[in-house]
Parts: sequence; structure tokens; C-alpha cells
Amino acid sequence: MNEGDAVNGVNRDGSFAPVIAGSALGATASAPATPRNVPNRGGAPNESIEPMRQRFGAAVRRVDVVWGETTVIVDPARVHDVIRWLHDDPSQRYDYLSDVTAVEFRDLEQPLEVVWHLRSLPYRRFIRIKVLLERGAALEVPSVWDIYKGADWLERECYDMFGIKFAGHPDLRRLLMWEQYNEGFPLRKDFPLRGRFSRSEQLRQALAANPEARYSKEELSIADAFEDLPADMRRRLTTGERTGE
Repeated sequence: MNEGDAVNGVNRDGSFAPVIAGSALGATASAPATPRNVPNRGGAPNESIEPMRQRFGAAVRRVDVVWGETTVIVDPARVHDVIRWLHDDPSQRYDYLSDVTAVEFRDLEQPLEVVWHLRSLPYRRFIRIKVLLERGAALEVPSVWDIYKGADWLERECYDMFGIKFAGHPDLRRLLMWEQYNEGFPLRKDFPLRGRFSRSEQLRQALAANPEARYSKEELSIADAFEDLPADMRRRLTTGERTGE
């Protein structure tokens, strides 16, 4: 890595030390075992909940325990602080961000959820953090890229599919769809199953894009893909003719 790279070594001195699952539990901790007879709801919450409530108070809006997994609904204005504490505090050490995603329901009265899945390998804990974005409100939450560098592409995918903006992300742009894609966000409930445009219009826009302006990999060449199309399709694309589904 170069001196200016954002990612640093595991330790401050540049050395590497592997994280051992359960290493913070001590030698007297019981061996991990598959939970049995787990209730659907109402089980014991994650050990992080009580100190979280003591530290953040009303910012912890609700705690749900479903099938043994703890989900915490957090005030959107404090979610970055909560995740930072879970990562940095020696008694928590949630060192692994496994996913950033979102959930939208067909019921228009239900808010859109943004979800972070965090794991503490040293303490063998899992916690799910959520914020609720009300309908009509801005779809924006803080980026956790400054805490977990692995959040980079996870947040980009969530933005690409749901349109959620992550404030503070260093390079928030589409990841799965091409950057000029303007049909919307494919995982939103109002997105048509076949897209907003006809198949030929979708293909025309894809071929009109120039990924080599940002990428240089040979396999991304649009010119090669165009030459592989049937002759009648190439003719329609070059003349601008549009067809239905």
C-alpha cells in the first residue's frame, strides 16, 4: 500500500494479528454450540443492549429479539455514533460489518428500513442495527465507511438498488447498474418488473454508455458487445427505432 492509502495495517505498528473468535471471552468460556429450543420472540437480548441503553438513552428506540437474534431500532441522527461505539469500545469490539442493506414494504404506511449487520468476533456476538426512514423523508443516512472500509461497495450497492444516500461516502455512485442508468432503483417496490423502458431502449442506453471512460478492462468493451448483436437489432439501434416489449 502507498502512504496515502485509506486502509492501514491491522495494528498501529503495521504488524498483523489475527482475530480469534471468542478470544475476549476468556479460557473459562464454554465452547460454542448450536442454540436449541430458541423462542420465536422474547428471548434474552444481546449483551450489548444494556450498556448501549445506558450510553445512548432515547436514541435506542426499540429492541426486538426474534429467533435469538437482536435487532435495535436507532435514531437516524445517532446511528453513526452507535456503530462507532460498537466498533471502538473494548467491551464491544464489533470488528466485522457483514452487510448493509435496506427493506421496503408494500404497505405505504411502513417506513423504509436501512439495516447494518455487525459481528463481534472476539465476543461471538451478532447485532442488527436499523433506522426507519419515514415515507416522504429524505432517503439519507450517515456512511460508516470511516469506521469500516468494507462498507464502500456495500453502501454503493444499497444506493444503486434503493436510492439511499450515504452522507460522507467518498465515492457514492452506482455499482451494479451503469452510471447513466436513469430508470430508477430496481429494488424499490414501485419499480416495474420489466423496467420503465422497453427492452430495445434499455439496450440502446447500455450501448450508448462508455464504461471505458472509467474502466479499462477489455471485457467491458461495448463495441465488442454491439458487434455480437443480430443485424436487425444493430440496425434498429443505429436508427433510433424503438419497439415495445
